[in-house]
Amino acid sequence: MPTRYLHLTTRSSAETRALGAALGRLLQRGLVIALGGPLGGGKTRFVQGLAQGLEVVEPPYVTSPTYTLVHVHHGRLPLYHADAYRIGEADLEGIGFYDLLDGTAVVAVEWAARIAGQLPEERLEVTLVPLEADHRRVEMAAYGLDAALLLKDLEKIARERQWV
Repeated sequence: MPTRYLHLTTRSSAETRALGAALGRLLQRGLVIALGGPLGGGKTRFVQGLAQGLEVVEPPYVTSPTYTLVHVHHGRLPLYHADAYRIGEADLEGIGFYDLLDGTAVVAVEWAARIAGQLPEERLEVTLVPLEADHRRVEMAAYGLDAALLLKDLEKIARERQWV
């Protein structure tokens, strides 16, 4: 059961990326971020911001790992960007997914609902829902103390940017 919720609205893809960057700057240790939402919902844009906040050196540019399944990015904390769209829970061992969950890196998983039963208990769930124009409703649910504290800090930033 989630310990904290945060519901925001971004008004452009730049704001969606900025939200990810704000979250990335707040991260002090590894955390699994389970991303959901429809195709074109802004999941990859959010992860691009997350990488920016984690001070990932580009290139490589953050793109969807749909066909490679996992992209590794190096920054202040390592960022593993995974995509579960084409895989199921049975495939996770074969791609080394469980090795990514050692707590040292940020693991952002697009289409995380497809492997929900294999995600760690402590995580942050982020669902991006397209609205009119380029607006997105961003629903965040924290599971565990670290994720809840993170959302508390992010809420302060979101209020300043009028995302709440």
